Amino acid sequence: MAGRTQAVLKQAPDSERDFIQRYDGWLITVILFLLCLGLTMVASSSVAIADRAYHDPLFFFWRQLVAVIAGVSAGLVVMHIPMKIWQSMSVPLLAVGVLLLILVLVPGVGKEVNGSMRWISLGPVAFQASEPVKLCIIAYIAGYLVRQNEQVKTTFAGFIRPILIVTMISGLLLLEPDYGACIVLFATTLGMLFLAGVPLSRFFSWVLVASTALASLAVLSPYRMQRLMSFVDPWQDPYNTGFQLTQALIAFGRGEWFGAGLGSGVQKLFYLPEAHTDFVFAVIAEELGLVTVVVVILLFGFLVIRSLIIGQVAESSGRLFAGYFAYGIGLLLGVQSFINIGVNMGLLPTKGLTLPLLSYGGNSVFITCILLGILLRIEYENRHASLAEASKTVTTYVA
Repeated sequence: MAGRTQAVLKQAPDSERDFIQRYDGWLITVILFLLCLGLTMVASSSVAIADRAYHDPLFFFWRQLVAVIAGVSAGLVVMHIPMKIWQSMSVPLLAVGVLLLILVLVPGVGKEVNGSMRWISLGPVAFQASEPVKLCIIAYIAGYLVRQNEQVKTTFAGFIRPILIVTMISGLLLLEPDYGACIVLFATTLGMLFLAGVPLSRFFSWVLVASTALASLAVLSPYRMQRLMSFVDPWQDPYNTGFQLTQALIAFGRGEWFGAGLGSGVQKLFYLPEAHTDFVFAVIAEELGLVTVVVVILLFGFLVIRSLIIGQVAESSGRLFAGYFAYGIGLLLGVQSFINIGVNMGLLPTKGLTLPLLSYGGNSVFITCILLGILLRIEYENRHASLAEASKTVTTYVA
């Protein structure tokens, strides 16, 4: 029995173990693969526009590389922060998120890009306020679900409070405007409430209310309605409202099974707008083909499913905040990637959302890396908790 006890204790990771062995090796491998693919495709899809605008074909690649290095470094840091610290900061983080969304609307602080006030300037550096707000909302909702767990499941008041908070956040986002971020935050919040045990009747009723409200905003806004109509039939006006989608569909058609070859895409040469940001998935389809498209979709599916499994393990072991946080990360990545891929394939109306880890955008990559670092931390704590429980069980049995 003493030998079995020592065997269990030897399984516990220590500082001398290999990094991959201490954390979820499969999850780390998928994250690094997507980051490397993203850097490759940003370089390929932006070479023409970067050369014309900045006389440097790799201008966007170098900026994305800096963002990836900063994001991975930040992810490594948060992997060593216990989840109890995030839990204690959940309410202050919400306050920080609201403050950022208010500051972005202040003249002289907020920076207008393409008609939207979404950026805050800090000297030579600018960041998109809605990106850190995603982290803040997930942390707050996870903390709220722990503090008000029974009320959320049994009373209407416990359920509606986080909905009102997200509605307020969405109101600030719509002032920028950032309709896509509203959809992602609402879907993520409702998903977290559902996984926390909200009754199905209440959940589906508010899904209907939220869907109706978001659809009404789209219908009442002329430019959003125009996007919706162009999505239904982009070929009706292929040189105006349907231009982005028709060019994306052409890219998918040119790619066939195995693609035209890395760097050999044509649509990125001033045909497909935002080729390195919103429509990088279409460039992947053109240059690397349907096979790679399917692989990318499967990898995002793995990230989502793995997040939900990690969350379920944490929740079942009594670590509710960590579990709900993992659920939120998985839902956020799933919703945002689903919308971006759907837009690229003509399944959804055009939305200005990046594809996590793949699209150009330093703020998106940085925050996504932090979220995935937190997810790895949750999995690490799950493993420690299970090993500690196993050690305790064996020790009790021996005694």
